[in-house]
Amino acid sequence: MTEKRSKMVIYPGTSRRLKQLGEQIRLARLRRRLSVKLVAERAGVSETSVWAVEKGSPTVAMGIYANILMAIGIQDDLTLIARDDELGRSLQDAELEGRRRRNKQ
Repeated sequence: MTEKRSKMVIYPGTSRRLKQLGEQIRLARLRRRLSVKLVAERAGVSETSVWAVEKGSPTVAMGIYANILMAIGIQDDLTLIARDDELGRSLQDAELEGRRRRNKQ
């Protein structure tokens, strides 16, 4: 018995961002004068996977993106994602303010 997988929907904005990310990774590789073959070897992935990342493919696993960043030498950039979560902090602060007010009543 086979299960049908539902097709993942990629929103246009997400697709644009992934393509931009892929292009930035490609440019970082080229600036360092690293071949696709060398990056693939260092990352432990196929050359096809490197090309897919550089195109911003949404079907490539996050771990492969991380390995390629490491192979290029920009793995610390990955920790910048959601580093300064202004909206999340504002929501958290608002919730804390609400709790303080309720306790005083």
